[in-house]
Amino acid sequence: MSEQQPPRQPTDEELAAAYEAQLKQIRVEDVLIQTLVSLLNLGGRKAGLSPGTEEERDPEQVRQAIEGVRALLPIVEPLLGQDAPQIREALSQLQLAYTKIAGGEPAPSGEGGPEQPNADDPGPAQSSGRLWVPGQ
Repeated sequence: MSEQQPPRQPTDEELAAAYEAQLKQIRVEDVLIQTLVSLLNLGGRKAGLSPGTEEERDPEQVRQAIEGVRALLPIVEPLLGQDAPQIREALSQLQLAYTKIAGGEPAPSGEGGPEQPNADDPGPAQSSGRLWVPGQ
């Protein structure tokens, strides 16, 4: 019966060579896409969207994930091809979740336009008790 030798640990030089070989194969666009997907997944988890993650809710982390996705999306979207609508939908879902867990604070949308009124807030006519007529 022969005794088996434990596997030999690679040397530092072998590890460095293996790392270099991996780096040669990795493309920047692959890392960008993976980062975008990771931010969406982590944001969903921090929003408590996955069963069992409700205790991990952290609105600030969700906000940062949304901002990160929004920053990367213009760079990555042309690379996504037919998957782009799925990514946009995931971002929309994350923004909706953020709005719910952040106590009604609007989700970062990047639109930069005027704020949309909250459907639950009374308008000018309701708050004054008078009917609003355009131009008056």
